[in-house]
Amino acid sequence: MNLLKNKNKLHARKFSFIQRKIGKAPGTITYLGNREGMVSKITVLEYGPDIYQLHSPDNLEEILVHKGTSSVKWINVVGISDEELIGNLGAAFNLNPLVLEDTVHTNQRPKIDEYEDYIFGVFKMVYVGEDHHLIGEHVALVLMPDSVIVFQELEEDVFDGLRSRIQTQTGRIRANGADYLFFALIDGIIDNYFVVLESLSDRIEELEAEVYEQPTPETAYKIQRLKKDVLKIRKWVFPLRELVNRLIDTENTLITRDTKLYLRDAMDHSIEINESLQIYREMSMSLLEMYMSNVSNKMNEVMKVLTIMASIFIPLTFLAGIYGMNFEHMPELQWKYGYFVLLAVMVVIFVLMLIYFKKKRWL
Repeated sequence: MNLLKNKNKLHARKFSFIQRKIGKAPGTITYLGNREGMVSKITVLEYGPDIYQLHSPDNLEEILVHKGTSSVKWINVVGISDEELIGNLGAAFNLNPLVLEDTVHTNQRPKIDEYEDYIFGVFKMVYVGEDHHLIGEHVALVLMPDSVIVFQELEEDVFDGLRSRIQTQTGRIRANGADYLFFALIDGIIDNYFVVLESLSDRIEELEAEVYEQPTPETAYKIQRLKKDVLKIRKWVFPLRELVNRLIDTENTLITRDTKLYLRDAMDHSIEINESLQIYREMSMSLLEMYMSNVSNKMNEVMKVLTIMASIFIPLTFLAGIYGMNFEHMPELQWKYGYFVLLAVMVVIFVLMLIYFKKKRWL
């Protein structure tokens, strides 16, 4: 019932998205998502080898003040349902309307688009909530010569480690340009999938124990939920290898040769994640088969017990039926010990049948 309700909600949501999109020209900024009404929050992190500044601008002009400086700018936009703000920000940085359209389309498949002055990427950021609940978030990145604009749905993200490295000047990020920041953001998204994989692995182990020990109808629901989560993540992760490989092979001058070396490591991680997801997909499918098999075996055990009980009582019922007939001339009915002898015969038959079933290992 829960699966049916969730499926109906999903279909209704998709239909609502389609309705919002139908009839509009390509490049129209139309927010397609489930987090409408969120107040957008913009922060600008400006850094270099000898500079670190974090700003929270109140208007677009305060953002443009930092445009064109030699330091690297990380412009972070949280909340993408404000179509007017996204449009104004895109116009200020000369972003193509198609880029802005994909930025606010939360069902957009992961992709990389190269333009003359910037590179645009769409990714899915996933992290684990309570009770192994997976939270998916649409993230759009725009790489420019000295800046990276990050559009994300929620304030919660997987970039805290990256922010800490920038602040404490740990590693090489403060000594590199915007393309390295672009790589570091992608790498952070990819690396967090390993945390998600660990959560999936724990769920599979728990379900395996549950299937073997005491499967219930709730177990089947959990397995179906696991399968849906694996397929959803696989849909988001599967394109990553191709996208990262495209950045490695690009001739765009925005990606330097040194950064491409690090992108190769990100590609290796994406391959490993894809392979693990394929294994988990097969394991989730086998879990359902194991569940059905165990339920069937338990039903067979019940049927076996009932069949043995019926088999034992068939001859006893036969004897009781014979002496329950109302014929007048039945010699045993007049015999003084007839009742006790009949009971003794029934007990002997019962014991002999139990011994026979034990010998056959049916019990």
